[in-house]
Amino acid sequence: MTIFENPPHGRLRAGGTDLMSLPGTGPYVDLRDLPGPSGVTWQPDGSAHIGALTTIAEIARDERLRAAYPALTLTAGALATPQIRAVATIGGNLLQRNRCSYFRNPAFSCHQNGGDSCPARDGLGLYSAVIDTSPCVAPHPSSLAMALLVYAADVEVHGRSPFPVGSLYGSDPTRDHLLDPGEILLAVHLPPPVAGERAAYHRATSRSEAEWPLVEAVARVTPDGAAAVSVGGVARVPLRLPEVEQALAAGEPMQVAAGRAASRCAPTASNGYKVTLLTATVLEVLEQATAPS
Repeated sequence: MTIFENPPHGRLRAGGTDLMSLPGTGPYVDLRDLPGPSGVTWQPDGSAHIGALTTIAEIARDERLRAAYPALTLTAGALATPQIRAVATIGGNLLQRNRCSYFRNPAFSCHQNGGDSCPARDGLGLYSAVIDTSPCVAPHPSSLAMALLVYAADVEVHGRSPFPVGSLYGSDPTRDHLLDPGEILLAVHLPPPVAGERAAYHRATSRSEAEWPLVEAVARVTPDGAAAVSVGGVARVPLRLPEVEQALAAGEPMQVAAGRAASRCAPTASNGYKVTLLTATVLEVLEQATAPS
């Protein structure tokens, strides 16, 4: 009987990079030896299928992926540290828990641990979301989900038809993703690449190495001038920014278009700085992605 026929009763793990700091204990179910979901498979139409157990380091150094999907590989190569990238997986990155200090402190009660409030809203919200999409204001930490949004990638979950990566997330304050316990993410499907696209990734952090981003952004620009922009660290979910993309398509100056990123922001008393960082980070990736070669 396979793990798919007998869903596991325990906390699923792959790379296991977050085991020590997560509240609570096991039992844990190790997915590392699960058959199938690892590596990159190229389809006849040029599209890519990335197994969920593929490490972030593998994605970052894959030359064919780099040529086809530069926004993804640039993001993967900037994550965490080389040691983390060597063991962390794309599936784990998409489904990881948030880094809110209230959630991870057993002395506090919040939506994430069975409570009915979000202490970060009125407490130390320096790192909290500035775009309010949920009763919980802990930003989702998946940089790769943010990058996959600009490609309109799909994910494959055992027992389901492929669905958009953005649908992994929602406004439920009790959950960092919407998979049910025991559901297993198998793969990511990227659409056929666009020849000649350019991309850029940038993260604003409080120190230069081994730090979670305060704000991050990724942009891809295709040869016809169409731009796709996503951001992280600013909302409960990774976000695509259609307001910025539409402003660029309408011919607005790049700085004005980047400023559109702030249109949905509603910062708390302690994190207004993120609004400025957001617009500056979006402008940075747009300038990088459109700079002369």
